[in-house]
Amino acid sequence: MNDSDTIVTEIPTRWVGPLRVSGDAITTEAPHSEIAVPLATYETPLWPSVGRGASISREIPGGIRTVVIGERMTRSVLFVAEGAVGADAAARAVQQRLPELQEVVSAGSRHAQLLEAHPEVVGNLLFVRFAFLTGDASGHNMVTNASDALMQRILSWGLGIDYGSISGNFCSDKKATAVNGILGRGRNVVAEILLPHEVVERRLRTTARRVADLSVRKNLVGSTIAGAIRSANAHYANMLLAFYLATGQDAANIVEGSQGITYAEEREDGLYFSCTLPHLIVGTVGNGKHLAHVNANLERLGCRDEREPGANARRLAALMAATVLCGELSLLAAQTNPGELMAAHLLMERKETPSA
Repeated sequence: MNDSDTIVTEIPTRWVGPLRVSGDAITTEAPHSEIAVPLATYETPLWPSVGRGASISREIPGGIRTVVIGERMTRSVLFVAEGAVGADAAARAVQQRLPELQEVVSAGSRHAQLLEAHPEVVGNLLFVRFAFLTGDASGHNMVTNASDALMQRILSWGLGIDYGSISGNFCSDKKATAVNGILGRGRNVVAEILLPHEVVERRLRTTARRVADLSVRKNLVGSTIAGAIRSANAHYANMLLAFYLATGQDAANIVEGSQGITYAEEREDGLYFSCTLPHLIVGTVGNGKHLAHVNANLERLGCRDEREPGANARRLAALMAATVLCGELSLLAAQTNPGELMAAHLLMERKETPSA
């Protein structure tokens, strides 16, 4: 394949907002920032839906508050031993010699840092889930390269184990699993907002009680009977895919990125509404970010500024979480009112689609 084989696929993209956002990752001297976000999607009703949440955020003094709780990228490697005794002994050696492994990673990369190694023994198989810091990159290739070096070092110790695979699926990459939420993978972000009752009733045409009840009945109970894995939300994937495509992310990462929990409470002073996204796999450097339109979008988002390693990616993740909250709030509010969701879709799609 050469450059002449490459074609451009057009995806409608619109800047939505601005959103009013605050939080440590949104580095600003003011109490909040107002930032428009790019959404690339064929589901064009998503733009006004997220836009409604964005405009509501501008009525709240602090807007949407975001907090980046943690960050890491993982790769799990697989070794094969003669039996479980040998696999367990090798697992203990890996944990005891972690500082040596950390030196291996630091010597081979300017940005990668080994945080931990989590071993699991299954029969004669030894899985080791390595967790790394990767700066502003999402880090897929960086951690694979580091894990290659780590496997070579571990095999050189003469522990009686053999190479199994550079990726053992315990990572877990682009699959809906529980381990990512438990041990962490990507940026872990929470976005939250407190809406006065008057705003809920005037802008969303509903009440805090109805939104909170629906969040429990639909997102928590409905997702549970569906067999969801550490996930209880209405449509995180919609906002994430649109944001991923506009900013050069690996779109397949919405498989784990869209696992998250929406939580709502009726309080005396209004509706507390939050979206927790524990594994957003995003970056501001790396493959796809060199494209002219992607680079321009990242610059406009303020994610190309000179900051400490990782700060631009954390800012991007926080903006994504805030955008998810806008779309999630708007959709759930619409679903508290019979007929509103379908009526809105029909109206918006007819406006966007030319008649035959």
